[in-house]
Amino acid sequence: MPHGTTTEQRLGMTMAPSRRASKVDSIRPTFGFDDVSLAPGVETVDPAEVDTAVDFCGLRLAIPILAAAMDAVVDVRLAAELRRLGGAAVLNLEGVQTRYDDPHAVIERIAMAAEGEVHDVLAEAYAQPVREELVAQRIAELHAAGAPAIVSATPAAARRLGPFCAEQGADLFLVQSQVSSARHLASGYDPLELSEFTRLMGIPVAVGNTTSYDAAFQLMSQGIVAIFVGVGPGAACTTRDVLGIGVPQVTAISDVAAARDAFFDDTGRYVPVVADGGMRRGGELAKAVAAGADVLMLGSPLARAEEAPGRGTNWGMAAPSPTLPRGTRIRVGTAGSLERILFGPAHVTDGSENLVGGLRQSMAALGARDLREMQQVEMVYAPSVGSEGKSWQRGAR
Repeated sequence: MPHGTTTEQRLGMTMAPSRRASKVDSIRPTFGFDDVSLAPGVETVDPAEVDTAVDFCGLRLAIPILAAAMDAVVDVRLAAELRRLGGAAVLNLEGVQTRYDDPHAVIERIAMAAEGEVHDVLAEAYAQPVREELVAQRIAELHAAGAPAIVSATPAAARRLGPFCAEQGADLFLVQSQVSSARHLASGYDPLELSEFTRLMGIPVAVGNTTSYDAAFQLMSQGIVAIFVGVGPGAACTTRDVLGIGVPQVTAISDVAAARDAFFDDTGRYVPVVADGGMRRGGELAKAVAAGADVLMLGSPLARAEEAPGRGTNWGMAAPSPTLPRGTRIRVGTAGSLERILFGPAHVTDGSENLVGGLRQSMAALGARDLREMQQVEMVYAPSVGSEGKSWQRGAR
């Protein structure tokens, strides 16, 4: 045998190359609301001394609650009642409110449709064009009812509807899509140039949705006044199933909040973070704020209110798609008035009523006097926190 011949060479074997890293080697852990818990500190405060108010894009909110831009959640009536209670609502400019003189008849048809027919009913209902005169009418109705005119549209519609809404006196325009990025590539049409759009609009512009630190920082650099966080966590959204896209909300909120803080350090401009979706109970509202959210956007929890237009149902904004729906109609039932859902008294023990009371009590127990202090409380990894010692509760359900 030649000098230096290895055993593998003598046996005709090939040396394996050094191992390259696979994608799963770099998978990072991410966390949702069920994975974490909030740890008590050294102080507690009286719940009566807790302040849940927040300044949001020029609006003073007594409670950090936004109603989601969903047709089963927001109309002028609910927007007015939520404003009376201290929050605000976002109206979907591409929904039935701007397509029909009588949107409630259309909503009733969707709510009453049989399960096997609902997607066809949705596709038919949203095939009608958006009418600018109805957009103007709804903005005027919101103002007449004492509610701010916060309106939303997808990027494709924002170029046309944004300036029109500004002319009609809208207070805030939300450009909302499934996934928002600072750069959108398209060869078949001219995509929305966000920095130019925010500069020329004349009213504040917010953007959603994202889950990424880098994307959030770049979006903030383009002049937006608020950023919405959440891809697929909503109860009526099926994006995670249909497209396989999404990041659990605690991680997503925390990453975007870190970008907000870095952007503030660099520029001195604070861009509020809105946690959008995935919150059903008071404890999840508390966890969202602790993760870094300034404001909380709720859909299905508010669809359960008597004032909500959906008659005990809810559906995602992408549900009407005739080819690839990424939302579905769900039945959430009607729990009671909006005031009871937000402020109680609760008639159930699962935390789905008196949501603001749950948030306030959590803040008090953790020694947080306001939302900024709540963002500083300790969060721990606790996947067993929901089941530890709860076997009798599970057996009773």
